[in-house]
Amino acid sequence: MSKATTQQATEQFESAFVAPARSVGALNLDYTEKLVAAQFDAVRALTDMGLSQARSWLDVRDADSLKKVVESQQKASQDMGERLRGDAEKIMSLGQEYVQQSQKIAEDGIKAATSAAK
Repeated sequence: MSKATTQQATEQFESAFVAPARSVGALNLDYTEKLVAAQFDAVRALTDMGLSQARSWLDVRDADSLKKVVESQQKASQDMGERLRGDAEKIMSLGQEYVQQSQKIAEDGIKAATSAAK
């Protein structure tokens, strides 16, 4: 086998198998990093909200302060619901982006394999 043929086979193997595998690995790592960051952000925000609300109960001294805390709890519940909805949308968006990029990598891999076979 000549050096040129070996080089060509190596390039074909690289473009048909190694490059797509590397792209999929990078995509998976990037997706996982973004997903974990989104989850940590959500947990941190919800924990902060919960702790803040728990602290507000320590300030209850009379009926007026109780009323303020209850109103604050209602507002916090609405905020938490909006936050959860936003987090769910963010995670869905990450999933859709992942699927689109996966499809592109697959299409590019098929094109590379087809052209290498010719």
